[in-house]
Amino acid sequence: MKKRYVILIIIAILVLLVIAGMGIYHVAIEKSKDYQIEQVKQYNYFVLKQESQYGVIDRQGNIIIAPEYSEVKIPNPEKSVFACYQGENVKILNANKQEILTEYSNVQPIRLENISSDLMYEKSVLKYERDGKYGLIDFEGKEITQPIYDEINSLPYKEGELLAKKNGKYGIINIKGNKIVEFEYDDIKVDEYYNDENNYRYAGYITLIKTQEGYRYGYLNHKGKQVLKPEYNEISRVTEIQDNNNVYLLCAKNGQYGINKNETQIVNNEYQSIQYDATNQVFIIEKTKKYGIANLEGKVIVPVQYNQIDITGIYLYAQNEQGTTVYNNNGTEAKIDANIAILNTTNEKYKIRINNTEETTYGVINQEGKQLIEEKYTYIEYLYDNYFIISNEERKLGIIDDKEQIKVEANNDSLQKIKNTDLIQASPDNETVQIYARTMEKICEMKNATVEVKERYIKIYNENETKYFSKEGKELKNTEVYTGNQLFVEVKDNQYGFVDKNGNLVVDYKYEKAFEFNEYGFATVKKDGKWGAINEKGEEVAEPIYEIKGQKEPSFIGKYYQVIYGFGEFYYTDMK
Repeated sequence: MKKRYVILIIIAILVLLVIAGMGIYHVAIEKSKDYQIEQVKQYNYFVLKQESQYGVIDRQGNIIIAPEYSEVKIPNPEKSVFACYQGENVKILNANKQEILTEYSNVQPIRLENISSDLMYEKSVLKYERDGKYGLIDFEGKEITQPIYDEINSLPYKEGELLAKKNGKYGIINIKGNKIVEFEYDDIKVDEYYNDENNYRYAGYITLIKTQEGYRYGYLNHKGKQVLKPEYNEISRVTEIQDNNNVYLLCAKNGQYGINKNETQIVNNEYQSIQYDATNQVFIIEKTKKYGIANLEGKVIVPVQYNQIDITGIYLYAQNEQGTTVYNNNGTEAKIDANIAILNTTNEKYKIRINNTEETTYGVINQEGKQLIEEKYTYIEYLYDNYFIISNEERKLGIIDDKEQIKVEANNDSLQKIKNTDLIQASPDNETVQIYARTMEKICEMKNATVEVKERYIKIYNENETKYFSKEGKELKNTEVYTGNQLFVEVKDNQYGFVDKNGNLVVDYKYEKAFEFNEYGFATVKKDGKWGAINEKGEEVAEPIYEIKGQKEPSFIGKYYQVIYGFGEFYYTDMK
């Protein structure tokens, strides 16, 4: 009897060990799929162009690699690794002009696609070639993967992930060389799901295989787990639904559309079209030219029997031969005139009311439906606090409060909140820019001005003046903005010079325009219509001889000025 118990205990222990082992293995697999994108804290190196040849300069403007190559790529401007091309031949050099990574052949940076950045390449890995196959190495020359891939390219939208081809099939690896998606597809695309906090990190993958019947699509989640087998004619993700854990997919089979929530089909493939309304979080579904509404659970809440369904604000307007029926977004019939539409705002105290009885007019009501602002405007948009942007019959824009008191006159061609600030930007004509504080006090007016939003402040400037404000609207001195600088721009009699922190004149008032020192220690100056630069000692390091077109504020490093081209790429040059 004891022997039997001992055997049972041993079996139980073995089962627990197997389960634990499987759990550990699963955690290890999931961990291997994770990766960290390297952050660039400081730009140390830049591409130099002279006489159609390329080299490298450092942040002081010293030539590191002479401009004698047909192309130079700097995958990480913080690191001393430069891909220097002469035709199709490439060699990797460091800041000491030494060729490095020579144990590998055809080493090249991996260019990013559909990434909003001036950093155009993967910042921590390079690809290399051996016997027609490709692998990955890091910048120190450590091999990340063996050369076993037919191709390695960036995956559009997803920095840190690479679309690789092996034995004629595509899969996905990360910059650590670990596999995210198996190599069994004829193509893989990112579903383009995005949120501000994680960018495209939680975007999944639409897979494609070629069959005798044509292309078939499937879907994998952001971890590479299969959600749908590749058996659909078309798949797209509803990216407006901001949910990292649940994926809503519009799937077509034989010309009929349905909806999947993750692995579960919530709407059958029996509709000719499906459209999503993000405001009310419902789907407009169509079958044989009749329309209805389904909710996020897939339940049909408005029957598919209407000739047309329009959605304006919080109501659904369903039309057929008998007229228009108005529904709430939960599918219940709304007791409201079909000519009235209600829009929610980000403030639960206010709703925008639209009257389409004759001409379309806008007003504002409160939670109880009491009219706060009369319906006499051609447009109303909630701003913040108790303020609203309004448009009058002349299509001019202004700001009023919830008691219809005018805060900014309705005489502007454009008017909007400056993103990530408490400030309002208005323009009464094509030339004038006005800035209002949150209290609706006008704090700045400038002709032909450019407004730039920086991390800690906003900058407003034109050919003749520059002003700075905190994001709350307090005007700042240049000494408060550029706290690390030694010299500062000062204007006297419409001429520009530079003073120190104590106001002592260091560079005479001899320039017709000047900008503050950049992070590399150089200030752009203009004289006789041409641009140059000075260093922090006030010495001219680039004589004002350059006509730089298309840039309101040219930037210099030493005697070289920046040229921006393509999709955010740039180089420095001293070519006239």
